[in-house]
Amino acid sequence: MSFLVKEITMQDGLDDFLSIPSEIYKDDPNWIAPQRSELKKVLNPVKNPYFLNASLKIYVCYSEGKPVCRSIMVINHLHWTKWNKKSAFFGFFESFNDCRAVRCLFEKIEAESRASGAEYLEGPFNPNHYSELGILINNFNSAPVFFETYNPSYYPALLKEVGFSESSIFQNRINDNISDTLSKKYKISKQDSFSSDITIRKFNIFRFKRDLGILREINNDAFENNNYFLPLSMTEYLFSAKYLFFVTRPGLILFAEYKGEPVGAAQFVLNINSLIKSCYGRIMPWNLPSLLWKRKNLKELVIFTAGVKKAYRKTRVFAMLLKSAVKIFRNYSTISTTWISDENLGINLESLLEMKPGKHFAIYSKQL
Repeated sequence: MSFLVKEITMQDGLDDFLSIPSEIYKDDPNWIAPQRSELKKVLNPVKNPYFLNASLKIYVCYSEGKPVCRSIMVINHLHWTKWNKKSAFFGFFESFNDCRAVRCLFEKIEAESRASGAEYLEGPFNPNHYSELGILINNFNSAPVFFETYNPSYYPALLKEVGFSESSIFQNRINDNISDTLSKKYKISKQDSFSSDITIRKFNIFRFKRDLGILREINNDAFENNNYFLPLSMTEYLFSAKYLFFVTRPGLILFAEYKGEPVGAAQFVLNINSLIKSCYGRIMPWNLPSLLWKRKNLKELVIFTAGVKKAYRKTRVFAMLLKSAVKIFRNYSTISTTWISDENLGINLESLLEMKPGKHFAIYSKQL
């Protein structure tokens, strides 16, 4: 059996790239089909502002004319400068359980990465550090929540067989009975004391661009030292926030202000994956009203981001955000986090909200 790796473009071969997952997961009840139209925009260097500072190549490996595995390769020299490490990144990796095909695919990507000056190949990033990332390495028997990767159990072994090793481990945290926790740990009291200098407000939909800019400023400061992080431009935030209020509401985005200055923020999103799954990867204008109506009944909430500017981390800002968040959590049955790492876990979620470790995800690396 012979294999051939082709570099594809938005005009030639993209359908092959997009079709591979539907074949791999066709018998997997936990898989959530991605929105093809959105994936095309994310992978379009003309439309996605991330690629103003990064290069993208898209690859498909064929076996006897049939697409059997895929990946992208991204190089961002801003990452090289900030982290002093010349890494190329791979992402959107999908494959049948065939090590020969995967080896052929990555031999091509590694050769291209070396030719571009990279010394390491890391991933998956889909397609960058603020997107879905990592390979699921345990707990394969449940569906992913929003913004969580999902893959067959054989993926870790495939990557290790072609020379990759785990370089970072992330996890999510979950409490699937949050109402019980809150009733035990956070009694409702009209006498709750609030700092006169710190106030909490919700996202103002009528000042959308202003508040989105504030969210960007806070997160760029709060997460500056997180592994792989690069500051996001306002253009990138606007691109990512195009469908923001399909997955959240203004009341689920909180700002903490100290004497009127925004210093912290928490963003919660609904786990809309059950709605996405019902559309088989295609949300169309005619089914959107029905989805928005069904969204009202969703009881799973995801802590998407929670950040406090570095200069205010030893103040009451986080406590004030938590106090307001608890009021939101009372309306839901389950809360979980997106991926976090142990070294970036600046708060004890297990103690505060009885959130236990759930799934684990790995970033893989290979020296070129």
